[in-house]
Amino acid sequence: MKIRTFIDRPILASVISVLILLLGIIGLTQLPIEQFPEIAPPTVSVSATYTGANAETVQKSVIVPLEEAINGVENMMYMTSTASNSGSARITIYFRQGTDPDMATVNVQNRIATAQGLLPAEVTKSGINVRKRQTSNIKQLAAYSPDDSFDRLFLTNYMKINIEPRLSRIAGVGDVSVFGDDYAMRIWLDPNKMKKYGLMPSDISTVLDEQNLEAPTGTLGAESDNTFQYVLKYRGRYEQEVDYENLVIKSLSNGEILRLKDVATIELGARGYNYIGEVNGHPGCNIMIAQTSGSNANEIIEEIDRTIAEISKTLPKGIKIVDLMSTKDFLDASIKSVIKTLIEAIILVVLVVYIFLQNMRSTFIPALSIIVSLIGTFAFLSIVGFSLNMLTLFALVLVIGTVVDDAIVVVEAVQAKFDEGYKSSYLATIDAMDGITSALVTTTFVFMAVFIPVSFIGGTTGTFYTQFGLTMAAAVAISLLNALTLSPALCALIMTPHQTEGGNKMSFSSRFHVAFDTAFHRLVMKYKVAVLFMLKRKWLAASLLVVACAGLVILMTTTKTGLVPKEDMGTVFVDVRTSPGNSLQETKVIMDEVDSCIRSIPQIKYYSNVTGNSQLSGQGACNGMFTIRLKDWDERTQKEDAIDEIIDEIHRRTAAISSADIMAFTRPMIPGYGVSSGFEIYVQDQKGGTTADLLKYTRQLIDALNKRPEIARATTSFDTKFPQYLVEVDAAVCKRNGVSPSDVLNTLSGYIGGSYASNMNRFSKLYRVMVQASPEFRLDTKALHNIYVRNSSGEMTPINQYLKLTRIYGSEILTRFNLFSAIQVNGTPATGYSSGQAIQAVKEVAAQILPTGYGYEFGGMSREESSTGNTTTLVFVICVVFIYLILCALYESLFVPMAVILSVPFGLAGSFLFAKMFGLENNIYLQTGLIMLIGLLSKTAILLTEYASERRHHGMSIIQAAISAAQVRLRPILMTSLTMIFGMLPMMFSTGVGANGNISIGVGTVGGMLIGTIALLFIVPPLFMVFQYLQEKLMPARQLPQPEKETNKGE
Repeated sequence: MKIRTFIDRPILASVISVLILLLGIIGLTQLPIEQFPEIAPPTVSVSATYTGANAETVQKSVIVPLEEAINGVENMMYMTSTASNSGSARITIYFRQGTDPDMATVNVQNRIATAQGLLPAEVTKSGINVRKRQTSNIKQLAAYSPDDSFDRLFLTNYMKINIEPRLSRIAGVGDVSVFGDDYAMRIWLDPNKMKKYGLMPSDISTVLDEQNLEAPTGTLGAESDNTFQYVLKYRGRYEQEVDYENLVIKSLSNGEILRLKDVATIELGARGYNYIGEVNGHPGCNIMIAQTSGSNANEIIEEIDRTIAEISKTLPKGIKIVDLMSTKDFLDASIKSVIKTLIEAIILVVLVVYIFLQNMRSTFIPALSIIVSLIGTFAFLSIVGFSLNMLTLFALVLVIGTVVDDAIVVVEAVQAKFDEGYKSSYLATIDAMDGITSALVTTTFVFMAVFIPVSFIGGTTGTFYTQFGLTMAAAVAISLLNALTLSPALCALIMTPHQTEGGNKMSFSSRFHVAFDTAFHRLVMKYKVAVLFMLKRKWLAASLLVVACAGLVILMTTTKTGLVPKEDMGTVFVDVRTSPGNSLQETKVIMDEVDSCIRSIPQIKYYSNVTGNSQLSGQGACNGMFTIRLKDWDERTQKEDAIDEIIDEIHRRTAAISSADIMAFTRPMIPGYGVSSGFEIYVQDQKGGTTADLLKYTRQLIDALNKRPEIARATTSFDTKFPQYLVEVDAAVCKRNGVSPSDVLNTLSGYIGGSYASNMNRFSKLYRVMVQASPEFRLDTKALHNIYVRNSSGEMTPINQYLKLTRIYGSEILTRFNLFSAIQVNGTPATGYSSGQAIQAVKEVAAQILPTGYGYEFGGMSREESSTGNTTTLVFVICVVFIYLILCALYESLFVPMAVILSVPFGLAGSFLFAKMFGLENNIYLQTGLIMLIGLLSKTAILLTEYASERRHHGMSIIQAAISAAQVRLRPILMTSLTMIFGMLPMMFSTGVGANGNISIGVGTVGGMLIGTIALLFIVPPLFMVFQYLQEKLMPARQLPQPEKETNKGE
């Protein structure tokens, strides 16, 4: 099909564009919306509980056998594990990008099955939980009682009974965790009364087993001729406290009965007492919601919001649910700002086109092209399974200046024919299209060629580049299709030559045209002189090229690096760590002190705090955390309202609290990479030394890191200063008195550790029955004087004669990384430094400080970043090589394409220069902008060299060809560059939500285009001259032999 077909059949051309538009609109309605594509590695977490065990016991008996079994599971990258003094074990396995999370989960489960036999019975009884999860919480809710009419326990259980099950049923919700404990029937024993009646905790468990149970009792009258049959129904498990109080322990022949209430107090309490939750200073509880991998965060959050709105209508008076954090708020706000930028960019681009074409009709054609290409791209996104995210949206904004190009070239060529004196728009269009079709196709393919190799990079950065690159390539491809079908058809229909003289009064556009032409003609003449000047002094071009390349190398190595720019996400977390060994109540006092310091910060909307658990340090009585929801972005427009300023303010206000380590941080930009947005490293003990040594070297590393200017603060929550008692049982004394050592330990754990003795049904749920000594009977070591154990002859003997207690210190939580004991260190880069520089500092410090036998590994986002550094340069090299190869094939020359390629370093150097001036970091956004620049600058340079080559073939001298090309192509080159630059201006100066990402892309592109175009206009002609000369000297055109007689070959 020739291009002429479309000029002759404008309706056919229009139908093609309308189809593209329709497909795009359908695609747009189907596209999922999210912040970033699925880039975090899939993770599987394995958790188990060993009631009453301390961290070391958990690590030895649960974690080691499980890790040995799981290690090396297919596609695994690394795993971390933690064991805590509360008896919980958790292993997290990270898989390579692109692994199917369901398959990974199944593989992990199969591995665990092989280790079941090695685990303690208590652990297998309570079950091992394996679930795939995104480590990112997409939403955090809080329920609280503004008038204090409900207590914490009621609120937590109200959430668990009425709200958690509904949220868990929403598609895509992976994990709903309510901070707080379930109800439990607490049986608080009194050791003195127990001794009086000769009882031990195990007796109480036995009583519960005998009397608190469900039993199938059968049916009377079945299989018989009776008229009726009666089902026998046993009362089953007890529900009320009274029923438990009346359980019979002993019954004597004289009718005396010993009941449970005679030796214990019974109440409906909590299963554990590890948390204290508050919201806005009132009792409350937090709910964290995480998504499953591959689900659409925005849809899930909308569904959660709908569900919560329904639930809120039926809440008891005095309970309120508020939103503490939601990824959707930031997403919606940033998408809104990108769309605003998009509209501004389209308006600016159309304006630039109008100034150059001075004709509304001609301007209409490129404007239409923008709309068709952008909307058509949505169809492509939908087909390849991309989502509408920050990357694809940025790609669309970036591509506005580019998609308009092809249409401009068409319109410009037709306009040029008019200027030559054509009167019929039909003929002008046909002749113009003949001349430019090949150039259009070439330039578009060169531009797309940049993005194709980029799509083959793996890992997180690969996903970024792929989504970004393919979106742009698709938009440009559609714009080419448009330029070959709709644009020529419209040109032939609606363009008219400008009237220049004649009797009737000139229209405004014609007057503007004349004025513009004269001004532009002057510019062209000046430009011609400048080009001649450069052509005479080729050494100047050469030295400028050397300066540009050197500048590029220097700037590339000195610009800060990062993965994505940090944005104000509207939520701040504060981690509070008090001295080791503090009780929950003592930590609560400090939490209240922090609360009073930060309560009055004006930018805070809601906040909640939890004592007993924190995001960085995990569960433990000496930890606490605050979740702070800031006011909306519209209400925070001043400089002091920026999130970094608020974090500094929190640190400033809490600096006086010396009894705790307080660290404020924001959540990471990319969901699924750990908890905080700084860097995380694991210091490993690879030779099996002691924990004390590992801690010593880790402390040295942290001290050295804190001295570095790149690092604001590095800390670890690990400590071996937790007070503990080492318990030893004297077996000889036990045997002498007729007591078994295991009875001694069971009695000790029954009174002090507590035991899970039975179950009860209530509120249509199943709860535990817990047996333990009342808190006042287990305050300190003196409590052991009141505890007695029964010997073989039925006498009660004091337990402390069998025990020896030694005061020692130990740790609260033990961590392992890839099977080695490890200590996690978290830190944040200092203001003005990027995460890439912080990571570099860590590498340098670790190399100096850690002795042999000790190593370190990065975790989370830092791991990704430390491994991506080297891919950037590779990407650029591949792109340039690709373009060079395509051009060699096109020009059938190895030299001329060098003129195009060598114009690229100027643009890249310009980009980095601007980034440096604006204090930006070299992150993925900047790099994607750079890749586009390589394509765009090459594309623009081709306009020059192609025309010059053609002139040369027509017999002009090299210098004339270069000057003539420069003169003729100045207008399209300026139009291309200016549309791009103006299209990017709104991004460069954007403010508000997600501004940092916009600025990263905008600044880099504007800088690169500006400096690149100036360089291109003056450097490409001399380069062309040099390379064309070399081409003709070294590879002269072959004189092909005539079939009749052989002539000597030219090569």
